[in-house]
Amino acid sequence: MLSVQLLLLISPVLAWIPVEDWESGNVTASVGDSGQCLCHVYAPDTTFPADRVEHMQQVSKDMIIEVEIQVNKLVSYEAKLHVYLKDLSELTVRVAVLESSPDKYIKLDFELLRIELREFEALVSQLKESLNVSSPLFDSLYTEIQNMTMIVNQLETYDKSNLEVIRIEFAKLQKKLEDCQQDQDFKPDIGNCNGTGIVGLSKPNVIQLNAHLSSGYLQGGWAKDSKPLRGYESMYVYGAYTSSHIYDFYLYRDYDSLILRSNFKHYDLPNGWVGTGSNFAVRGHSIYYQRSTYDMCKINVTSNSYDYRAISEASGSFSYSYSTNQILDFAGDENGLWVMYASEASKGKIIVAKIDEKSFGIEDKWNTGVYKQLSGNAFMACGVMYATRSVDLTTEEIFYALDTRTGEEKNLSIHFPKFQEKYSYLDYNPTDQKLYMYNHGYYVSYNVKFN
Repeated sequence: MLSVQLLLLISPVLAWIPVEDWESGNVTASVGDSGQCLCHVYAPDTTFPADRVEHMQQVSKDMIIEVEIQVNKLVSYEAKLHVYLKDLSELTVRVAVLESSPDKYIKLDFELLRIELREFEALVSQLKESLNVSSPLFDSLYTEIQNMTMIVNQLETYDKSNLEVIRIEFAKLQKKLEDCQQDQDFKPDIGNCNGTGIVGLSKPNVIQLNAHLSSGYLQGGWAKDSKPLRGYESMYVYGAYTSSHIYDFYLYRDYDSLILRSNFKHYDLPNGWVGTGSNFAVRGHSIYYQRSTYDMCKINVTSNSYDYRAISEASGSFSYSYSTNQILDFAGDENGLWVMYASEASKGKIIVAKIDEKSFGIEDKWNTGVYKQLSGNAFMACGVMYATRSVDLTTEEIFYALDTRTGEEKNLSIHFPKFQEKYSYLDYNPTDQKLYMYNHGYYVSYNVKFN
């Protein structure tokens, strides 16, 4: 029995007792010895479910924590979704412009749009999987992306003949504008090597990202034939890789084809002929590249034949400061075909070797006074080897020259700006007196000024 003073304390207990278990005879009242009023309660089940209460409390805490986690996720996804929607809105505007004026754009514009649309589709898929829900908003985004892809495909097929003519004219105009933008002091005197050498470079002409449209292709380069066959004077060769291995080369008939990534020939190097390093040279319709530490390789583009020669003294311990595996560095200029390397005997200093193009052997060689590992790169022009090094993040310097005709060495200080800090390829071409650089995945060129 419980007194009325304790009734409030037991009320939580009574609340757990089902109503149907109560009977009218279970509650009685009486007067105590001191005249106080007493209330007597007979509970049918006095056992308090403490374990159930504890379980409910734990479940409640877990649910609160889970709700907080999900709320934080929603906040994060909402922020991401706003960013994606903004980017998608901007892309929609670009597609609308393309749709209104399709004849003002080239094939590359359509390909870039497709790539961005694929990226948006992947982002929306990732977001949907993260939320693990189905929403009309996601369905709407998918529909809009698919519609935009269809529009891009339709625009590219619109009036193809007219678009092709406009594309060619646009590329020609772009080339003329690029030439006009160069410093007017750089007027080439093709084939003339009577001066005292290089005295300056123009500002860098950043053409575009590589043919793979990926900044991950850091190793490799692009070049023109330094002694082209008739009909191939405008040919370009490109080969770039995500590692220091050379797997293939792409050949383009002219500048327009290079910009549009429309190659006329693609070489997949067969087993046993895969190259290494970040350098190659094109001369006489042949591509020269490094197969191993010691081997010079040659692909004859006309006959599709392969050949190699070993330079036994070349050492794999010495490479340029910007490249880890550029042991043999090929170059072609007004005076012939060259290869530069370092050996243990030269103590890491660059050796310049003249290659006999007919026998594919070493004709002559010269020792230089410049350490290869301290040089960013090197190239040949008019029989003179020039070495470069970094001044700061945006400036490079031609600091050394060796004239193979006289054996004279010079210390120079010819500064020129660079697009990115490090580059993997630097090659001079005598047919247009330009310096070709492959800088962080981008085609870059310089006009060379001679004295």
